[in-house]
Formats: sequence, C-alpha cells, structure tokens
Amino acid sequence: MRHLLLGLAFVLGATPPAFAQETPVSSCLSIADRVPGARYAALDAAEAPTRLAANTRGEVRITFVHHSTYLIESAEGVRIATDYSGYHGGAEPPDAVTMNKAHSTHYTDHPDPGIGTVLRGWNPGGGAAHHAVSVGDVLVRNVPTDINRFGTFEPDGNSIFIFEASGLCIGHLGHLHHKLTEDDYAAIGRLDVLMVPVDGSWTMSQAGMGEIAQRLHSSVVLPMHRFRTPIEQFLSQIPDFAVERRKEASITLSARTLPRQPTVVILSGV
Repeated sequence: MRHLLLGLAFVLGATPPAFAQETPVSSCLSIADRVPGARYAALDAAEAPTRLAANTRGEVRITFVHHSTYLIESAEGVRIATDYSGYHGGAEPPDAVTMNKAHSTHYTDHPDPGIGTVLRGWNPGGGAAHHAVSVGDVLVRNVPTDINRFGTFEPDGNSIFIFEASGLCIGHLGHLHHKLTEDDYAAIGRLDVLMVPVDGSWTMSQAGMGEIAQRLHSSVVLPMHRFRTPIEQFLSQIPDFAVERRKEASITLSARTLPRQPTVVILSGV
C-alpha cells in the first residue's frame, strides 16, 4: 500500500516534507495531481553552454545509446541519460542521469562531475529511494521496485523512472524483476512512452513484460536490454501492437503526434 497511501495523503492535503520547496504538478499520476517531496535542480544558463532544443514545438527526442541507456532531450534542451553506467553517447555530459544497481552495466560509482543531477534507483542509506526532481522543463520521479533474481532479494533495490516533459509521460522500467502491483500501477500513472527490457532472462520474463506493456497500453514501446534475444519473442507477447523498425537511433515525439495504435518502435542498435 506504500504508493497508494503516499498519493492519498496528498489528495487529502497532507503537508509535504519540510525539504520540499514546492510541489510540481504531475500530469501522469492516476491517483493524485501532485508529486510529494520535490526538490529542484535548476540549469544555470550563465554557466551551461548553449544547447539546441529538440525543436520549438514541444517535442522530445529519444535516442538509443546502448544496453538500457536512452538519451532523452526535452524541448528546452535538457538532456537525461537512463540507466547510466558512464557512457551516454556524446562528449558533453548530460544534465541528469538515472541509475539502477542490479548490474554494473546500469550504474557507475564515479559519474562525470559535470552531471548536475544524479538519481540512484536505490537508497544507499537503506529503504526506498524517493525522487521528484524538476530539471529544467522535465519532471523526474521514481517508483521503487525490488531486486529479486537468481536467489538475491533486496526490497526497493531498483526503480522505475518516469520523465514528464511537454505533456508526455515517459517510463523506463530499468532492471525490473517482478510483476507490478496495483499500487505500482497507480504510482506510475499514464505512460505514453514505455522503455522495456526484452531479454527475458536477466530481467523479468518476456511474457511478464508483455503483460505490463498490455496493461500500460503506451502509445510507443521502445525495447532495450535485448542481448541476442530475437525481438520477435517479445513481439509475440503483444500481437495487437503495431511494429515499426527504424534505420535511425532516434525518434522525435510530441503529445500531438503519438500513434493512435500502440506501436513498438525498434530503433537502430536495439
């Protein structure tokens, strides 16, 4: 009940934690219209080099880098790398990174010092990690999940991260090992774009991932964490989804241009 109770507390007007400067509004949550415990990571235009935005029409560009790392670029030029292990595909460090620790290919103990915001999917001090951070025009929050694989169990050891930008709700399942509860789905809310591991062995089974994809019914599904697994094995779990294979490693999306039929988009390199 942890996620449900947390959301209901804010619906009923409970006071946010003392460190919260302001509560940014989430357009993706299904049980509350506010995100608890927010802190802000501001970009200083005087110090940061000039960056090109994805464009000026509220679009978000997503690029597959490798393994489980996608680079998300917002309309205002904020750059965020998911499951960052030290490589993000460019020279200039991203503005923010998220990490998970199931394996060393999903995190690093030595992130580039030029990265302004580093969000770990686990709490080094114990217990669950709770993030709700605005980085420029992007709100980043998380839903804790457990490490439960090959005899190792660690409650709240990893996280699903949700990125909200330009009216889009983008979810990265990380190194997910188990089915999601109703509370988990409520805490995740709506996802327009879903990044899902499809290896079927180190993470959750392909049948399990297909069940989650069906339940979330995201407009765009971006596979990752594939290894040598034939992508068709995952696609067979969601036969009602369209499939689009791209020669490019990037896709540009907006709330106005999402496909009407849920579509698996396989970017170059996946």
